[in-house]
Formats: sequence, structure tokens, C-alpha cells
Amino acid sequence: MNETTTIEPPIEPAPVLEAVGVTKHFTVTSGLGAKATVHAVEDITLRLVPGRVTAVVGESGSGKTTLARLLARFYEPTSGTVRLEGRPVERPTGQEELAYRKAVQLIFQDPFGSLNPLHRVRHNIDRAIRLHHRGLSRAQRLGRARELLERVALTPADDYLEKFPHELSGGQRQRVVIARALAVEPRVLLGDEPISMLDVSIRLEMLNLLDRLRREDGLALLYITHDIASARYLCDDIVVMYAGRIVEMGPKEAVIADPQHPYTKLLIESSPDPQGDPDRDRDAVFGSADDLGEPPSLIDPPSGCRFHPRCPFAMEQCRTTRPPRIAVGPDHGADCWLHDVGRGHELAGSSMTQLVSRTLTEEVP
Repeated sequence: MNETTTIEPPIEPAPVLEAVGVTKHFTVTSGLGAKATVHAVEDITLRLVPGRVTAVVGESGSGKTTLARLLARFYEPTSGTVRLEGRPVERPTGQEELAYRKAVQLIFQDPFGSLNPLHRVRHNIDRAIRLHHRGLSRAQRLGRARELLERVALTPADDYLEKFPHELSGGQRQRVVIARALAVEPRVLLGDEPISMLDVSIRLEMLNLLDRLRREDGLALLYITHDIASARYLCDDIVVMYAGRIVEMGPKEAVIADPQHPYTKLLIESSPDPQGDPDRDRDAVFGSADDLGEPPSLIDPPSGCRFHPRCPFAMEQCRTTRPPRIAVGPDHGADCWLHDVGRGHELAGSSMTQLVSRTLTEEVP
């Protein structure tokens, strides 16, 4: 008698932190008293899973930092829900807020601005330990601070404990910031362009450090960047944002090797190619950055698909109706009407940088 073996699909880990339909609007007032609404983030749904790195990429002003601050609860969402370990988080206060800060830590872009310049490294780390581990003695806290500095490769730790932030290099300051974040034993790290202000020579070291920490501690990591290359090196999944909305998301190799939204393809083509011909005239091939136009105003964003004013494939429905999320592969989705009407294949054989440049200067059918 033959036995049939049933292979069960792998069980996906539950997200430790997620945003469900999160929207954030800001009200701004001009010098003349006129008020306007900035549609900074619109209807974002995102899941952060233990042990995985999710990169959020996009131009400046696409809403990446606002999203990170929403997840860190620096901003309250206008609508939608943030969930920690499956439970909605509604304006935490007191012990609830302290517990949330312990679970979710945000690493800022500027390490110097993240540290109190009037206090030594020891104080900056010790304060986090005292807030979240109240039962430790002074000697235990000092030992913990040494351990944390060694974890982020600042050794010997005693050489750094008594230094002020201005006595450290940019990379050393960012390591201190990461050590302070680890002091509270978080479940989630939110990195808001954590390597963009560092020297190129040490960026790889920081990426390797973040990768090691997520593997050793099982952290869920959100990595915000405008650099596709670093996202590919570090992350497992990529989320592409444009003008406050997600336009594509999926496994990194699928998104980078086979982009399914015109903006994602434009973003990838516009990034530097380290294996390209150094003698190639980039402007002659891609056009200059000025030719690619500017992102739309988020005070008065375009209707329909927000990329349509720059998109060479834009159709009438792109101008009037927001596209749905369309599955284009396993765990890979794109918000683009091209896939709804069977024109998705046109992306593969096109140079988006050339087409966008033409679109902004002449009509392209």
C-alpha cells in the first residue's frame, strides 16, 4: 500500500509590526494665513516580520520618513491602524508607551543629532538602560554598556565610554546610536537612511552590522533608502513608494530584476551601475536628471495614479482612477493599470529614462 505524503506549505511568521491602511495628512499654514493639506502618506499597508529586512525606496518627498515616524508613533495616523504583535496601538500613554518604545526603535539619518552632545557616550547609553531596565545596579549598567559597544564593534569599549559625540567619527557615532537602540532589547529597528551621511568607505561595514544584528536577534528591520544597490545587498523585500503611496512591493530579486511598475523601472535605470562602462556618456543614454521632471506636489496630488504625469504609458484611466494592487508574481504586486489591460510586457523592452524624458517634452503614444 502506497502512502501519499502531503507537503504542507511553509508557515509564514506573524508580523511583529504592521501598518494597515495607514494615512497621514498634515495641515500647513502660509504666511498669509491660508491653510492647505499635505497628503504625505496614503493608504499604506506594510508588514515587518522577525528576521527579515524590508527596504522602502523612493525619491525624496515620497513619504518614506513619514512612514517610519508613523510606525515609531512619533506621528499619529490620520486614519488606519498600527499593530504591534497583532494588537492595535491607539495613542499609547504611560506604561503602554514605554513598552512600545522598548519594542520599536528608530535609528535616525543624522547620528550627531541623535546623541546629546553635552554628555559622554556612557551617559547616552546608560540613560536608555535606566529607563527600560530599572532593576540594574550602576555596575551592572556599566557592564551592559560595555557589552553593547563591543557588539557594534567599538572595542575596546572603555576607549569610547568617556568620549563626547564630537570626538567620534560619523561611523562611530552611528554605532553608538545602534548600541543605544539595542540597549532596550527591541523587536523592531526602523532605519531612516542610517548610512546616507556616512563615508562611502564604511557604509558596507554598517550594512553588515545591521545584517548580523537581525540574524542574531531575530529583529524585524525596516531599511529606508534611496539607494537601490544597498537595498539589494541588505534586504529581503522591497517596497517602492512614490508621492506618498506604495506602487510596487515584493521579493528584492523579483522587483529589481523584473520591475513591474514604470516608476520602479525608472528608479532602477537611474541608479548608478558599478559594472557599467565608465566611458559611457550617461546623459546621452538616459538624459539628464532635469529631463526627468519633478515629483508632484503633495498639497494637490494628481488624481488616479500619481505617477501618470511623468509616465509614458499613461492611459485615460490612469488619470482618473487609482489602480488596484495587481499580483504579477509570487508575493509580488504592482499598482499599475498596464497589467489590468494586458500591456505589462511593454515595460520589459523599454528604456524608461528615455521615454520619460520624451514624455515631458512631447507627446508619446
